[in-house]
Amino acid sequence: METIYFKDAPMHTYGFLPAVGETAPDFQLTGMDLSKISLESFPGKKIVLNIFPSLDTEVCAMSVRRFNKEAASLDSTAVLCISMDLPFAMSRFCAANGIEGVTMASAFRSPTFSQKYGVQIVDGSLNGLLARAVIIIDKDRKVVYRELVHQVTNEPDYAAALSVLKG
Repeated sequence: METIYFKDAPMHTYGFLPAVGETAPDFQLTGMDLSKISLESFPGKKIVLNIFPSLDTEVCAMSVRRFNKEAASLDSTAVLCISMDLPFAMSRFCAANGIEGVTMASAFRSPTFSQKYGVQIVDGSLNGLLARAVIIIDKDRKVVYRELVHQVTNEPDYAAALSVLKG
């Protein structure tokens, strides 16, 4: 269990992020078209998991825009933007913001995703949503980078994540 904060109020996650060097747990998420999305959906690619509470917050929306602009253009890289938002809301957000370089994935049908990846918020005002985190998985499905953003209202460390992707 990790402690994170929302406006300085403590909250806790279910478990911990996977460790660097660990094999990434498989998952089944839901795409904007209600299709299934898993690790196997991106063979031969590095995968960025940009995980956040909801597109309806400005910080979450900024992270999607930033990864869409910077990481999605990298060779052999897939960026998954993951929240509990419904696929229909994700579709509207992408259409309104010109988001085309990332894959939007909803965890609303996948409680095991949030538990396996240690991002389920289990108490506090955001109980039931996902914590803000970035996890990078290499082509061999090993975790090579992880960041749990301890203050949910802060953005992730884009420079560190992009450095790992470009390295």
